[in-house]
Amino acid sequence: MIKDRNFDDLAQKFAKNIYGTGKGQIRQTVVWQDLAQILALLENKQPLQVLDAGGGVGQLSQKIAELGHHVTLCDLSSEMLKLAEQDIAKNGLLDQYRLVHSAVQDIDQHLDAPVDLILFHAVMEWLADPKQALDCLLQQVKPGGVISVMFYNYNGLLFKNLICGNLTHIEEGMPHRKRFKLQPQKGIKPEDVYSWLTEAGFTLLGKTGVRTFHDYMQTVRVGDYSFEQVLAMEQQLCRQEPFLSLGRYIHVYAQRPLDDTEDNAHTSNKDNG
Repeated sequence: MIKDRNFDDLAQKFAKNIYGTGKGQIRQTVVWQDLAQILALLENKQPLQVLDAGGGVGQLSQKIAELGHHVTLCDLSSEMLKLAEQDIAKNGLLDQYRLVHSAVQDIDQHLDAPVDLILFHAVMEWLADPKQALDCLLQQVKPGGVISVMFYNYNGLLFKNLICGNLTHIEEGMPHRKRFKLQPQKGIKPEDVYSWLTEAGFTLLGKTGVRTFHDYMQTVRVGDYSFEQVLAMEQQLCRQEPFLSLGRYIHVYAQRPLDDTEDNAHTSNKDNG
């Protein structure tokens, strides 16, 4: 039985492994490019109200807060929230933040109103029911607002096992190997996430593969390259097929359309002007 994963027991190690590595640097760089596009799209709504759902220590949302926006960060792990508070305070951004100890599925109990932007990054693959959690968050996006979703890609997990020769493991359905505590419990199929978003009425704005080849490189170095070259090549390939769909993670962002009431208000304002 898969349960929602709480990182109280591994908060320090998780933060170090996610953010203090080359993998983390690629992830941050590639996804930030997409977030910059989203912020440009929402530039007429200043300052933004942002929800970092299951936000960990809030590496990317801190970059958003630095631009003057307001962030609510929630996490199921109280230990992760402590790390987040320390890191946010160190960067002088506590005034921009509200920290909430809550599961993402219950965040509606802590929000006074829907928000302009939701970050939901690398959380779904740790949940027993990822669709239900996503549906809860989609209801908290304002008309015209955007949700940014990053998930552990089933196709990437399958491809990694194929090239490593783990065919028996694949035939068994790729069950989670408990000895790898920082490996997500399961991969999420991209077509499922895309359909969940569109079925909820959201318009897909962009898709990006996160680490489209880095994680497949041989552990024993055989080529001639620097990390800077890897990062540059990841940025070059991450929005092109077939590389996009082979990313170990996929970042997809989608917009909730303006509702009829808001459209009518805009029309009325133009008429009055």
